Amino acid sequence: MTSIGLVIVIVGSIVISTGAMRSGAVIVLVGSILDGLDGSVARAAGTVTARGAFLDSVFDRVGEIAAFAGLGVAVARETGDEAVLLLISLAIGGAMLVPYIRSRAEVEGFNGKVGLMGRAERVLLFTVGLIAGVIEPMLWIFVVLVWLTALMRFIDTYRSFE
Repeated sequence: MTSIGLVIVIVGSIVISTGAMRSGAVIVLVGSILDGLDGSVARAAGTVTARGAFLDSVFDRVGEIAAFAGLGVAVARETGDEAVLLLISLAIGGAMLVPYIRSRAEVEGFNGKVGLMGRAERVLLFTVGLIAGVIEPMLWIFVVLVWLTALMRFIDTYRSFE
């Protein structure tokens, strides 16, 4: 399921890159939902493994990068708006930092899950913004919330060392 979900997300990202934002966003959402179910299916089947969790985590990041890259290509092609391209870069950076901080916190034995923008929330905001056609406002909200989440996770983890 993880691999199929990633393939669907990549297809959606390619569709986004062509400028078909709404269609691409729906495809990305479908792939992300499928990928989001893999853990539940593995738990229900009793087939949860560390290897599968690792694969899922890496594929989640690849999917997020692909979706934003597709959006970046579309924006560059259609408008070349440098401010939006900067927001996309900041969004990708924050989207990668949030799970990284969680992972580092968990390695140290801490929770690492504080904040507003987990993966599900990031996917939902991204796809709803594209479907609604409000890309720049979505990106501003995304950047603010994802970096706030990263800061919250950093502070929470840093304080946990005390």
